[in-house]
This record gives sequence, structure tokens and C-alpha cells, in this order.
Amino acid sequence: MVLADLGRKITSALKSLSNATIIDEDVLNSMLNEICRALLEADVNIRLVKALKENVKSVIDFDEMAAGLNKRKMIQTAVFKELVKLVDPGVKVWTPTKAKPNIIMFVGLQGSGKTTTCTKLAYYYQKKGWKVALICADTFRAGAFDQLKQNATKARIPFYGSYTEVDPVIIAADGVEKFKKENFEIIIVDTSGRHKQEDSLFEEMLQVANVTSPDNIIFVMDASIGQACESQAKAFKEKVDVASVIITKLDGHAKGGGALSAVAATKSPVIFIGTGEHIDDFEPFKTKPFISKLLGMGDIEGLIDKVSELNLDDNEELINKLKHGEFTLRDMYEQFQNIMKMGPFGQIMGMIPGFSSDFMTKGNEQESMARLKKLMTMMDSMKDEELDSREGAKLFMRCPGRVQRVARGSGVSVREVQELLQQYQKFAQMVKKMGGIKGLFKGKSGGDMSKNVNPAQMAKINQSIARAMDPRVLQQLGGMNGLQSMMRQFQQGAGGGMGGGMGGLGNMMGGGK
Repeated sequence: MVLADLGRKITSALKSLSNATIIDEDVLNSMLNEICRALLEADVNIRLVKALKENVKSVIDFDEMAAGLNKRKMIQTAVFKELVKLVDPGVKVWTPTKAKPNIIMFVGLQGSGKTTTCTKLAYYYQKKGWKVALICADTFRAGAFDQLKQNATKARIPFYGSYTEVDPVIIAADGVEKFKKENFEIIIVDTSGRHKQEDSLFEEMLQVANVTSPDNIIFVMDASIGQACESQAKAFKEKVDVASVIITKLDGHAKGGGALSAVAATKSPVIFIGTGEHIDDFEPFKTKPFISKLLGMGDIEGLIDKVSELNLDDNEELINKLKHGEFTLRDMYEQFQNIMKMGPFGQIMGMIPGFSSDFMTKGNEQESMARLKKLMTMMDSMKDEELDSREGAKLFMRCPGRVQRVARGSGVSVREVQELLQQYQKFAQMVKKMGGIKGLFKGKSGGDMSKNVNPAQMAKINQSIARAMDPRVLQQLGGMNGLQSMMRQFQQGAGGGMGGGMGGLGNMMGGGK
């Protein structure tokens, strides 16, 4: 993600505080100049950059500062708050209501990724358990209905459109009426776009809005135009009641920071950001977690949200096994499946404290996904008795012919199967140790780990996880101290929901090479 360059430059500027022996006005000015330069390179408006610099300097007064105060911490906090303010319009975001039809209308210029974003939003809500449908009211662009139909079919989302009707107002009205009768909760209407802001486009938008009475009008904007987003958002807001903005293509353009700050300046909340072509490359936009992730500080809230989507708390069988220190090859397979469901690796890794948002490049991400699929293919070639055996790897050691059979069945070498079994053994040993810690898995779904174990036991768990990790990942976390810090944040943020999730997280960390 190109925004990672901005994050890296700001982080580098903040690190200069740690390197300085004495923190004074000169050090502060040097750091702020570096941050401002990075923001201007990301196409953030000079007026906003100037305001950020002045606001930080007004908070930090070295003459009035009491002795003993942590100057570094104060400056870092002030910079963080100003960066959040830069992308936060301070407007409450619209949220859909359950058990009633919520109509969302999409508007925007042609080429902004509007139709693809419609499907991404529909898929996002579908995964959250909403009953979702799509309507194609774009009759201007040739192939618009075909594109929406293809995307919706792939994501298994009901859709409505017409090859014969040319009036988008009629299509929108008929589609909304149909899906309302069928008790759909979220109805998304895709409208026509143009290459420029034509009066006919605005007129059509108004007519569609009048017949559908949308609860939320979303303006889709291309990040590549940078701070020009401000004038576009204002032009649309003057014509129709734009309530929210989605910014697309943030993965491929250096002007993403400019786009985000420009939209915030119009007092329109950015609700989602598009970070790639795939249906999962789509994230809810929350200002504080976004800045935190940008600076490599992680997004625990977002990660827990991802884990909670998997309903790991409902997996009583796995929790019961963990209580007794049991972990079969099938359990590991199921945890791999959970990781695949959580979405793109790069997105997940950026949520973990200590990992920069560009820790996993697209190449590394594809490599890790391919490796995970390869491990699952090997396990697909195993028999039920092998997957469910409590003996696990020992079963294969006693009978080397089993290893050869799995290698042949999955089209890999014997050595690769042996490596899989070694990885499994590491996790099985870790689970055995965790199962032996009294009180760790209290209650139905594991309980709150921080309340169930004492500090000495927690240290044991950390050591077990560290031994099971890929050494390069442990190094990226900042060694044992970094791991302990991350675990503390998980305990504070996760409450009772992480009992079943730790196995999946551990597998993810150890799985990539």
C-alpha cells in the first residue's frame, strides 16, 4: 500500500525524538518539518499541513513545561492527535438498522471503481449476517449490468437489472420494490457515472434518489486525484445529499493522504477504503485505528473484529480439546481455514502491533497464501484416522510409508510433508503446555485469559508461542519484549473472545517462511 510510504516517513521523523539527547525547540522543528514534507509529498493541502504544524507547536511549550514531564511522549501524542484530526471530519457516520430495508445509493464519476465497490460493500455486510441485494441502475455505460451481474454471482449476492429497460429511474424503483417485498435488509443501488460533472448526471441522480428514497447516499472517489477530491465532493454535496464517502485505489497511488484529508475538509465522513482489486481488499475507515496502523502501532480492535467474524467462541469442541492439551492435525487444518476466512494477509498483519503496514508486500502475501494452500493440500491427502489421531506426527514416524503416500497424493516432496509435521509438532507441544496451566480455559469459551492466569503462567505461554514462531516474525515484533507487549494488548482488547483465536494467530505467525 503506497500510504505505507507516508507512514514510514512519519514514523522515521518521530524516531528522531528517541535519538536526540536533549529535546528542545530545534529538535521539535526538525521533526515537524520532516512530517510536513512527507504530508505535502502525499498531496495533503498546504493549508492543512500548516495548521497541523501550528497546532502541535501551540501544545508544546518548552518554557512552560513542568520538570519531569516526558517530552517525547507529549510530542508523540500531540502529533498523533493532529494526524487523526487531519482525516476526521467530526461527523457521525450512518449505520444501517436491522430488520428493516436500508437503501444505499452509490454515486460518482465513471472510472472511480463504483460498481466494484458496490459488490465489496454488499459482500462486507453479507459476511456480517445481513440480507443484502444489488441493483444496477447504470444504463449509460455499456457492460455495467454484465459487470455487476458477474461480481454479484461470484459473491453469491442477489441482484436486479435489465438488458431491455433504458430508464435507470424505472429499474431502480422496480428493484427496490422487489427486494423490499422479499424482506432484504440492505439494498444497494448502483447509478450511472460520467467522465465529468455533467448536469444530466446530476439530474438523473436526483430522479433516482426521489423514487428510491435512500437512507444513505455514498460518493465513490478515486484516490489518484489527491486533494482535488475536495472540490469533487463539494460539487456532489451541493446537488444531492451525500452522507458518506468511499475512497478507492488507495493501494496504488501516492496521493492517498491528500484524498483522505481533502474529504475530511468537506465534513463528509469516509466510511470505507478500497485497497486492492479483490473483494476482501476493503476496510472500514476508523480514524484512530487507521493512523495507528499507518504508524505501525497496530489495530487491535480491527483484528478482534476479524477474529469475532469467525465465531471461534462457538467452537466448544476445540476449546474442550485445548483444555486437555489436545491438538490434532485436523484442528490445525481448521485453524488454517480460519486464517483464509480472515481476509488478505497484509491487511491482518498490519493490525498486529509491531508490524508496519507494509510488512507483507503483495509478493510476500501471495507467497504466504500459496504456502498455506500447499499445507492444506498435503493435509487433504491424509486419511481421517491420521487427521484425528491424538498421536499426530508420531503416527507418521512409526510408518514412513504414510509420509510417502501423502507426498505422492499432494504432488510434493517427502521433505515438505516432514516439514509440515514438524510445524504441527511445535504447535501440539505448545497447546499441551497451555492445557496444563490451571485455570487458563475457564468457562464455556475460554474466558478472559488475563484474569485466569498469573504473570508467571503468562510468561510461560509467551515463551511457548515465541518458540513456535518463525524467528524473523519474532524479530519484527521486537523480540520477547515486543511479544509480551502484544499479548498484553490482546488481553486488554479481547476480553473473552480470544480463547479459540490464539491457535489461529499462532499458526499464522509460524506458517509463513
